[in-house]
Amino acid sequence: MTARSATAARFTATAERLGERTLVRLPADASAALPSRGQVAVTGTLDGADFRTVVEPDGRKGHWIALDDTPVEAGDQVAVDIAPTKEWPEPTVPDDLRSALDAAPDTADVWTDITPMARWEWVRWIGATKNPATRAKRVDVTISKMRSGKRRPCCFDLASCTDPELMKNGELIAPEDAPLRPA
Repeated sequence: MTARSATAARFTATAERLGERTLVRLPADASAALPSRGQVAVTGTLDGADFRTVVEPDGRKGHWIALDDTPVEAGDQVAVDIAPTKEWPEPTVPDDLRSALDAAPDTADVWTDITPMARWEWVRWIGATKNPATRAKRVDVTISKMRSGKRRPCCFDLASCTDPELMKNGELIAPEDAPLRPA
């Protein structure tokens, strides 16, 4: 387990399902204890099990945690204990970006030299659209910017919810606005 600072937040909350995703919203006081309204790398425990993740912004000055890779189901009460860490986990690089990076070996030095947090920002910026043409353009722009030495994407609100499955107008959708799962 990575070293972490003193506990920033301890809370119990109810997991919810939005479309195909399971998550927990942080209570306002837990979110306010974090150092940023944007993404925050954290370590902690979820129902007593150690975990490390990036807490996502909800676009309303709050945060949420994805529970997709846990046994937690909607309606479950979860006990969460989190603290910010400076050690960001590596993001999952989407296939389209991975292919573009592989096809542009001249960007390898920039990609490997930037921090994991900066890699999260690139991945997040590329993924923050439902439009395939916009996404493809962002992949191309990423490669172009890296070729010119840029280390971070420009001009997007880091405190917005950028998961296209879960957002509307930069905010985490309310449960009643979530698409229904197929039966």
